[in-house]
Amino acid sequence: MPITVGLKGKAETVVTPNNTADAVGSGLVPVFATPYMVALMENAAVNAVQDHLEEGQGTVGTRLDVTHDAATPIGMKVWAEAEVTAVEGKKITLAVRAFDEAGPIGGGTHERFVITVDRFLAKAQAKKGGN
Repeated sequence: MPITVGLKGKAETVVTPNNTADAVGSGLVPVFATPYMVALMENAAVNAVQDHLEEGQGTVGTRLDVTHDAATPIGMKVWAEAEVTAVEGKKITLAVRAFDEAGPIGGGTHERFVITVDRFLAKAQAKKGGN
């Protein structure tokens, strides 16, 4: 199945001491860390498209433009939703949003590119050979 506009994905977790700003070093407070919110958004994006790729393909994130608008304390559930808004060849653009049990906590846009996994990994590994 091809990747088309409108495909949706979701990912969720619970805020724990391990995914807070003070634990990851992105701040000094025990609330859901922005890097973890971004990772949750990327996971939702992967979930939106992965089942529509051919065998041996994957996607990699290449651009994020997001805001983190509200803090979420330890113990609350958080989730991200992603929806494909454009497909241009191998480039996929998604709208991403994050929520906690009280409402929206962030959002923005995310771009991913379709890759052939073996070729991508070979190219990455080749970087080590030149040094």
